Amino acid sequence: MEWARRSLTGPPLTGAELEVALGRDTPLLSMIQEAYEVRRTFFGNRVQVHILNNAQNARCPEDCGYCSQSAVSEAPLRPYSWKSQLELLKEAREAYDAGAYRYCIVASGRGPTTKQVRHVAEAVREIKRQVPVQVCVSVGIVDEEMAGILKAAGVDRLNHNLNTSEAHHPRICTTHTYGDRLSTLRAAQTAGLELCSGLIVGMGETDRDLVDLALVLRKLEVSSIPVNFLIPIEGNPVQSDGSLTPERCLRVLAMFRLANPRAEIRAAGGREGHLRSLEALALYPANSLFVYGYLTTTGRGPVDTYRMIRDAGFVIERADGRIAPWAELGLDEAFRVGGTEQILKPEVRTQVG
Repeated sequence: MEWARRSLTGPPLTGAELEVALGRDTPLLSMIQEAYEVRRTFFGNRVQVHILNNAQNARCPEDCGYCSQSAVSEAPLRPYSWKSQLELLKEAREAYDAGAYRYCIVASGRGPTTKQVRHVAEAVREIKRQVPVQVCVSVGIVDEEMAGILKAAGVDRLNHNLNTSEAHHPRICTTHTYGDRLSTLRAAQTAGLELCSGLIVGMGETDRDLVDLALVLRKLEVSSIPVNFLIPIEGNPVQSDGSLTPERCLRVLAMFRLANPRAEIRAAGGREGHLRSLEALALYPANSLFVYGYLTTTGRGPVDTYRMIRDAGFVIERADGRIAPWAELGLDEAFRVGGTEQILKPEVRTQVG
């Protein structure tokens, strides 16, 4: 097996080879080791922590069947409009204090107005002036002018997930196209923003769908790939397809690492519930993760997450490149006493934010 060597030195792995990597004929630990060799080459033993801020909730006209904020979801969310710039700044400080490398401002909706983009831009300017954290913005479909405003304000990355392959996209959303999403990513690239674009696994896609998406992201040279595992929220039209065993989740993470060796691969939404007892193994292909939660669902908090990172032999990286001492994160005492946080079962919050 020479997947790691091919991923690092070429020629790049083909779609057919990546499909084989997803299959169960290859021993799981062998595949994880191959992915880890690539991860270690570019990221060492460092882990980047991301914290999401749900800046606008449940006011979306789109019909994305996997999303509890969409117009077709019956999930019991409390809608609210844009948070103020002071709120976004305050929560950026809190994210940094909790260990965040990157603070992610996310707003529901098809896309923002120019006024809303300028609102985010002003908040980001102040965040970048006061808080030493990277900033990613995810606000739906944007054009080159909007992307340029965000870039000028200091936004580091724009997130816009492709979510699945072009062939599978009409089965999860019909109010916008796969091409609309690609256009947003290209607008961000033109403006000089780094790209963050990922997927949701467990929506009925095939291995070929996953590989096709991995290859599209490789062609776009996407810097950050969040790999989400579908959280089956009651009230959403799209529910779990039953495929998400811990083994399956790890194989998907490893395949995306081998296909996109230099990208930040993130074990994102649903990692706690789907990886279960094998969660720490996700750190071997992936070099980043979220703490606290995923916009409308809860997740694992920092103490247990950082304990898992430390116990697996990894360290937390700050946005300035430093390794964060555990004392800096206020966790020395928590580690000494050996207690554990309650792990929350993902569920819809009635109030978000």
